[in-house]
Amino acid sequence: MNKKNSSPQVKVIALIPARYDSQRFPGKLMKDLAGQSVILRTYRSAVASGLFEGVYVVTDSQLIYDEIVQNGGQAFMSAENHETGTDRIAEVAGNIDADVIINIQGDEPFIHQKSLQDLIKVFAEDSEKKIDLASLMIPLQNKADFLNPNHVKVVVDRENFAMYFSRAPIPYSRELVFETAYKHVGVYAFRKPVLERIARMPQTDLERIEKLENLRFLQNGLRIKMIETDRINFGIDTEEDLKEAALYLQNKMKK
Repeated sequence: MNKKNSSPQVKVIALIPARYDSQRFPGKLMKDLAGQSVILRTYRSAVASGLFEGVYVVTDSQLIYDEIVQNGGQAFMSAENHETGTDRIAEVAGNIDADVIINIQGDEPFIHQKSLQDLIKVFAEDSEKKIDLASLMIPLQNKADFLNPNHVKVVVDRENFAMYFSRAPIPYSRELVFETAYKHVGVYAFRKPVLERIARMPQTDLERIEKLENLRFLQNGLRIKMIETDRINFGIDTEEDLKEAALYLQNKMKK
């Protein structure tokens, strides 16, 4: 059913963690978005990208599981109590035949294909396997975003490997110059053995302090390659986001 990616030497699978409960927008993944639920639209968008050997939803909700399977999709049931979406997909990683696993957010139905292609490409070109996982970053261009704790910042080395992530404004700039300030975009691509290792990693002190799972990865010595992008996927976190997404689809269909 799912198309193959353009790099046959790297088998890439997409896993979509899907938790029904949401503090800001309860049940958002099952909300209607132009005739389809948000999670089904996300799943079908991932399949239609043609980048993956397989696409699976991983959920603790029977409602979401049935929504995917009854519409011809593939899904796994997971345990309920997971701290993060990465923990949820890590639970089923051992059941997946893949070299690289990409974590796609269930509330982002409009996948930016070029960004995902760039993530896949770094593994295809990493013959020495120096990269454990890869993620995305986008330059920060104004003071408000730089100071906003909801925008996670990342500092990288000269080879664009992550050195640290924080909700604080890093690197600190007395003149508020942003040439080296980047916002982290929460899309991850993992080598499968790395994701299986993560499943066994307890939370770390820095992860608990900053509420950032990527600090667990760094504290355990994983190398995170950061890929610069100019596009942030459209996430649905509120009722207003859902209305905006519906309007976006409506305008897209008119073109």
